[in-house]
Amino acid sequence: MTTQQPVPAVGRLSASDRAAVLALAEAAAAADGVYPLSEDVVLRVRGAGPGTDVHLLAWAEDGLAGYAYVDPGDDEGPSAELVVHPRYRRRGYGTALLAAATAENRSVRFWAHGDEPDARAFAAKNGLVRVRVLWQMRRPLDTPLPERPLPPGVTFRSFRVGHDEAAWLGVNARAFAHHAEQGRWTLDDLRAREAEPWFDPAGFLLAVDVGDAVLGFHWTKVHPPAGDDPALGEVYVLGVDPGGHRKGLGAALTVAGLRHLASVGLGQAMLYVDDSNAAAASLYRGLGFTVYASDVSYQAAK
Repeated sequence: MTTQQPVPAVGRLSASDRAAVLALAEAAAAADGVYPLSEDVVLRVRGAGPGTDVHLLAWAEDGLAGYAYVDPGDDEGPSAELVVHPRYRRRGYGTALLAAATAENRSVRFWAHGDEPDARAFAAKNGLVRVRVLWQMRRPLDTPLPERPLPPGVTFRSFRVGHDEAAWLGVNARAFAHHAEQGRWTLDDLRAREAEPWFDPAGFLLAVDVGDAVLGFHWTKVHPPAGDDPALGEVYVLGVDPGGHRKGLGAALTVAGLRHLASVGLGQAMLYVDDSNAAAASLYRGLGFTVYASDVSYQAAK
């Protein structure tokens, strides 16, 4: 039965709303085996961001039945994520959230974390088609890594909080100039992650020249153990300044970050890459990564 309650939209969530959204996400993760919200959306739920976000809340009589987040400022057009509590699925809440999210713009893109049958069925039912696939790739860290030497005149050092933010943001913007999400990071986005409990500058590697100019970086992340799953390392963000490119720097940065993750006792590393990015996927396959899972972006058929 479709909910008759309206789906209100708010720019900022109250403390009780934040708690309800995060509890709903945990319930969905427990049922589906994959967390339904991206890191960026979780930060926006907690209050980070420019204040242009749209949070949609579908309430049932006894609690929050569904939630959707819409980012209207994405350079590729509005993007969104949507999740319904397992207890309220197939009762119209997802359809109501979808309608509210697309009320002003039918071209909103919805990310589904994990290429799950239920998400595919929901998309097909509502006339949504796959427009982008993001691979999660993994490799063990207890197998040898190839030697990838640094180019001449380049060294590694760790990120220095309070010192390297502006230089890093410049390199990140240039390295990801054609990547809508990553390339538009601001100082607030960076500081929000510096404040996260997982942030460790020792695992945020910068490649610098003899004058200490930043040429590239490998920012690693450690995900804590979850249930029966051990801690997991991540190639969080890796980039090379196209204006100061040194041959082989991307591979050297990748290997250095993986060695750092192995040095802190982790057994496996993961990363995300677009399935259409053949060059990056080839680099990672050459370093022993294989596809583990997929996230899918859906959009209304044109």
